[in-house]
Amino acid sequence: MSAATSQQPKDQTMEREDQSIEAGTQQSEGRAQLAAPLERRSFLGLLFGVGSVGVTALISIGVASISALLSVPIVRFVLHPLSAKTTETAWSEIGAAEEFSAITIPVKRLMTVEQRDGWRKVISEKSVYVTKGKDGQLRVLSAICTHLGCSVPWIEAKGQFICPCHNGVFAPDGALISGPPPRGLDELETKIEGGRLLVRYQYFRQLVPTKEVIA
Repeated sequence: MSAATSQQPKDQTMEREDQSIEAGTQQSEGRAQLAAPLERRSFLGLLFGVGSVGVTALISIGVASISALLSVPIVRFVLHPLSAKTTETAWSEIGAAEEFSAITIPVKRLMTVEQRDGWRKVISEKSVYVTKGKDGQLRVLSAICTHLGCSVPWIEAKGQFICPCHNGVFAPDGALISGPPPRGLDELETKIEGGRLLVRYQYFRQLVPTKEVIA
């Protein structure tokens, strides 16, 4: 057998081995490329799953911590102004009681109102009317119409309170005479201390037949 003939089978064998190696490499690369997206998806799913559980756990821990804190008396005391739903209004002086003893028609006064809502203090000025009831006792009326909240003036020429918005008409003592308002002018709480007339200003719900305090 010649050297050329012997060399040819060897070359063919090496060529087949190279083709087998190349095919195996391509299959491995294919499997790697197929596995990569799956691994990324699995990783992202795991990441988001852990993240969701973590966020839920943190929220649960936060709620539990707040509940635990609120159970401590000193913490409840400190945070009470933030959780209080009511608004406290201080008493305001509008003059000497003797000053109004002889009035025959409503007298308008501008009073300073101090309200506390939690830790916040709000100071404003409000108009009120000092008048006398049928029993001769001093009464203080809110100037806010019970219909839609317009400011109601006293019209001396007509001897009535007349709302300029929708023509609600009220008597000197605040009683409803006519118009769309559901009730008369709201009477405010009063007291006399040291000869001074004090008033506690409040806001009332409109469009309802009974007086309901809202602040």
